[in-house]
Amino acid sequence: MSSYSHNDVIPAQRRAILLERVRQRGAASIQELARSIGASASTVRRDLERLQAEGYLRRAHGGAFLPHTPLATYEPDQTFAAGLARAQKAAIGRAAAASLVAGEAVLFDSSSTVREAARAAVARRIPLTAVTNDLATGQILAAGPEIRVIVPGGTVRPGSLTVTGEPGLGFLAGVHVETALIGVHAISGGLFTETALETVAMKRAMIAAARRVVVLADATKFQPAAFCTICDAARVHELITDAAADPALLAQLRDLGVAVTLAADIP
Repeated sequence: MSSYSHNDVIPAQRRAILLERVRQRGAASIQELARSIGASASTVRRDLERLQAEGYLRRAHGGAFLPHTPLATYEPDQTFAAGLARAQKAAIGRAAAASLVAGEAVLFDSSSTVREAARAAVARRIPLTAVTNDLATGQILAAGPEIRVIVPGGTVRPGSLTVTGEPGLGFLAGVHVETALIGVHAISGGLFTETALETVAMKRAMIAAARRVVVLADATKFQPAAFCTICDAARVHELITDAAADPALLAQLRDLGVAVTLAADIP
């Protein structure tokens, strides 16, 4: 396993790396974590205290472990979320971008994994009409001269780059696109859920506007339902995830009519 120097990353990214280490093991000691990321034990201890305060994990004597059931309204900080399962998200994004057809109209939801699909679409250099409610995704897509980018407007959620509400909702109600790339907080059986009502409203509007709905979610998203239902499996055509996802859970989705694609976890 590769090691990270704590001088090379901002604190939110370092905490994301720590959480990944705990997630991989189920539990880990402070000394193990300090060695794995190249940070001091005191730095790791402070980071674990912060992660516990924000509901990401639980402290134990000399270390930390993951809680079994996250809070339904728990929502990770955007910078922190982008640092989780980074290689898997990048692979999922590449797989999603590879499925896009030149000339089609695509909705890019506000999601760290969908943002990776935007990067991959720009790298493919294919012409698209891209609509997004994420300011960072819009900036990424704007770097592709072949891509026409539309940001429909609304109110930026505090602490994020997600745009919700009007006039974006009204705009989405009047458009028809080939594909919607959607991020979710949790997949629970045949339900796809999210933590906040305003973001769910935008996702539902995107789903309603698209002929093909593709959910991009790494294996960690298979967990108890979050606060709000986005949709059920009947509205999702394809799920792109990674090989760490539980085969039984994937089989359940296939039985409900969802095509499942496993993205290769490569750098």
